[in-house]
This record gives sequence, C-alpha cells and structure tokens, in this order.
Amino acid sequence: MSEHARPNLEPEWLEALADQFEQPYMAELKAFLVAERTAHAVYPPGRDMFNAFWYTPLSRVRVVILGQDPYHGPNQAHGLCFSVRRGVPPPPSLVNIFQELRDDLGVPRPTHGELTHWAEQGVLLLNTVLSVRAGQAASHQGRGWERFTDRVIEVLNTRREGLIFVLWGTPAGRKASMIDGRRHLILTAPHPSPLSAHRGFFGCRHFSRINAVLAARGEVPIDWSLPP
Repeated sequence: MSEHARPNLEPEWLEALADQFEQPYMAELKAFLVAERTAHAVYPPGRDMFNAFWYTPLSRVRVVILGQDPYHGPNQAHGLCFSVRRGVPPPPSLVNIFQELRDDLGVPRPTHGELTHWAEQGVLLLNTVLSVRAGQAASHQGRGWERFTDRVIEVLNTRREGLIFVLWGTPAGRKASMIDGRRHLILTAPHPSPLSAHRGFFGCRHFSRINAVLAARGEVPIDWSLPP
C-alpha cells in the first residue's frame, strides 16, 4: 500500500484492512467524498471518520454493535454508531437505548450521549456507512462504504473467536449471514428508533445477556454506565 493511499487508521486495523485501500472502489469512494465536501457539509468530520477503530483495536473487540449511517445533524456524529459528543442532546434512538439499559440493568440515564466508555471496553460501535451529507439520511449509501465495512465484519468473523454481534434493525440483521454462529454469538432485535423500538427492541435485554455471557467466560462484564 502506497504512503499516499494510507488512511489514518489504527495500526491493527490498518494491517487487517490494508488491501481494501488498493481497491478501485475505495479510490471511487475517496473521490466522491472529496466532491461531497466541496459542495456540502459532511458528517462526521474527516478526523473522526475512523474513530470506531481507534477506540477499539481489533485485538480488543469483545462486542460489535452495528449501526447504519451517521447522524446527519450538526455536531452529532463523531465516528461511533449511536453516539453523540458531550453537550449534544441524545437523539431518539439513543434515548431508547438508554431506556432499555435502565429497564434491563437499572443503569440510570446518563447525563450525555458519548459512548466512548463502551468503545474503550471492547465494544466496537460500527456504522455500515461511515459518512453522510448534512441533513440527508442515507445519502452516502451505495458509494462503497458497505463493501469496506462488510470486510471489517469478515475480518472479525475469521480472525477472532467468541465475539458477540448485536444486530438491531433489518439492515443490520442481514449481516448475520456473514457471521459464523458456531464461533460467535449473534443477538438480533428491531431497531431502537421510535418507529420500531416498541416492536421488540424494548425488552430484548441484550445488555444483561452480553454481560452474562462475558461473566460465564470469566471475563469482566461491560460497564454500561457512562461517566459524567
């Protein structure tokens, strides 16, 4: 991989994904993003686009929560699915995640929506599309990100053992076919969006199930609370 093509990606992930940055689709995606940023605001900022990988290196992943595309409002997205920067009101899906967390484990609603504390404990907070045009949900779908993040899932599936994949919503659920259920645990539920949370996201008890699995293995459970 040439130095010119080298992205600002965490070293373990860069080693695992280096071949992707030599592919024609990635050059096309980069050209698309350059054109988009010339004409529109794009979220998250470029420096934050690969934050999920920096906060959770490949060897430290224990849980994978799969989102769709980043939040498309100002100052919301910062490279971790469902997470927003401190000082930004949690969007409705995140509010519902916090409600399920409270109902499941009794964790009080946090004072902010920044989920870096989860990521630092081995929860990979991965969107399937890593950028979005301001104010236009799903505007960067079908441009190449899906191929890249599918490769991320393949790497996790083949290089790691015993991961817990959390797939909320139909698009995430489709990724189950890429995961070997004999080697990893797959948890599925409707999306936490207000449009679907009442169809089975509420009451899924995924947070307690994750911690029960980790504890049964002798691992430290995830601390799902968020420091103030």
